[in-house]
Amino acid sequence: MRERIRQMMAAWRQLKQIDPRALPLVLVGMAVGLLIGVGAGMLIGLIWLMAVFGFLGAFTGALFVFSRRVQKAQYLAIEGQPGAAAAVLQTLRGQWFVTPAVAYSAKQDLVHRVVGRPGIILVGEGSPQRTKSLLAKEKKRLTKVAGDAPVRTVLVGDGDGQVPIRKLQVHVTKMSREVGKKDVPKLERRLKPLDKSLPIPKGIDPNQANRPRPKPR
Repeated sequence: MRERIRQMMAAWRQLKQIDPRALPLVLVGMAVGLLIGVGAGMLIGLIWLMAVFGFLGAFTGALFVFSRRVQKAQYLAIEGQPGAAAAVLQTLRGQWFVTPAVAYSAKQDLVHRVVGRPGIILVGEGSPQRTKSLLAKEKKRLTKVAGDAPVRTVLVGDGDGQVPIRKLQVHVTKMSREVGKKDVPKLERRLKPLDKSLPIPKGIDPNQANRPRPKPR
């Protein structure tokens, strides 16, 4: 618990330095949460519950806004860097198997593989034209061994038909479930022999995704 509090305090100090809007927005979240909590206490009709609910509401509102600002700062910090999509994908919670850089080009276009309940998801980042070609080749290669599991492709970016890095995690988790829970690990094991020993180009370390140095926008 103490370690968690220290981490939050360190994140707050860093966030205040690079995000001038963080403090006022957190205060707004706190105020909204306070009003909701007090209102809930009033509906019940107990004064002491107004104080308890007000405190809990203020804390929850402030924490919600704070976590969203930190998350936005993290995405801004890694956006555009080689390996950014892998960093985001490796923070997925639950039954997901992420393999970074299953295909790449000399110009640091990358394709990452995600295996989960939606099936096989190939996520590409880099030049749209080059990455589309990489995605098509990798999809053709995996389709031969995927069996009944679908092979989907996602292109990261801000253009038409692309998924912004900040929305990538939500986009992947909202895909329809096509593979049973027990079959996901089996599918991952089936694909492992196809993996090449590919170096991830210089950029960010996916393991440091939770400790970026954000840049203000």
